[in-house]
Amino acid sequence: MNKYVIEHMIIDDFTGDETVTVHFNHNNSRYSIDFDKADLEVINSWVLRDQSSLPANLDNNLIEQLRVDVMKKLS
Repeated sequence: MNKYVIEHMIIDDFTGDETVTVHFNHNNSRYSIDFDKADLEVINSWVLRDQSSLPANLDNNLIEQLRVDVMKKLS
């Protein structure tokens, strides 16, 4: 099972389309993932290191677990 800790979650409607950004720690790395709020499809995901961000290749099981947690927090 993938262990992670959500640091914080931001709901943004800046562009008119609501998104949910989740910052979390997993396997001693920091990540950021953006979901479309309407259907929680992944918009993009990043690994954050050394004051920069690089595209992250996250496991589908981890993404699904994050979706479940986000749905719980939104309801």
